[in-house]
Amino acid sequence: MAQPAVMSDPQIQLDVIRELRWDTRVNETDVGVEVDSGIVTLTGTVGSYTKAHAAQEAAHRVAGVLDVANDIEVRPGHEQPADTDLAQAVRSALSGDEHVPEARIKTTVSRGWVTIEGTVEYYNQRYEAERAILRLSGVSGVTNEITVSAPDVTPEHVREAIEEALEHTPERVGGVEVEVHDGIVTLTGTVHSLSEKRAVVDAASHAQGARSIEDKLRIDPAA
Repeated sequence: MAQPAVMSDPQIQLDVIRELRWDTRVNETDVGVEVDSGIVTLTGTVGSYTKAHAAQEAAHRVAGVLDVANDIEVRPGHEQPADTDLAQAVRSALSGDEHVPEARIKTTVSRGWVTIEGTVEYYNQRYEAERAILRLSGVSGVTNEITVSAPDVTPEHVREAIEEALEHTPERVGGVEVEVHDGIVTLTGTVHSLSEKRAVVDAASHAQGARSIEDKLRIDPAA
């Protein structure tokens, strides 16, 4: 069986720029794109973290992209809301997310930067709290200091739970190695797309006993 053609760096760069142009969440003229051996570096300045993250997602969608280094700087413009208003929006976002135990989380907002603290039972609750805040307009970034107070379970139990969850994901995920040490789950191996990567991380984040996720997965559509 013939192997898929390897994408050249100039072609990947052109495809990433086209993908940025297609994504209405970000202006492609604000983002610089450099490619070296399939690794994309994004530079430039945007007005919100949401736009920086949108550019990152757009790059990951392009065939041939192995890794993305997001060096985009976030500088909220004159429309930046007052920290008091942003703090209220943050609390509303947390209370409106059914996956987040918002009563256990406290936040601090300073010049658009949000620090979140507290204790939750599952890693996915920590992750979802951060995601809920990053979707807000005016947030320039998040420092996530939430700790996961997971029950004491053996590393074997955590690994088996994650591997079983992967077997039931919508994506056909294979070639992923799962290691667990002191509640820290390390994911290694190769997946075919960003959606597969998300499926793996999501499965791991729901495992009882997982306190932290080290995502070392590589994306290679040709694998």
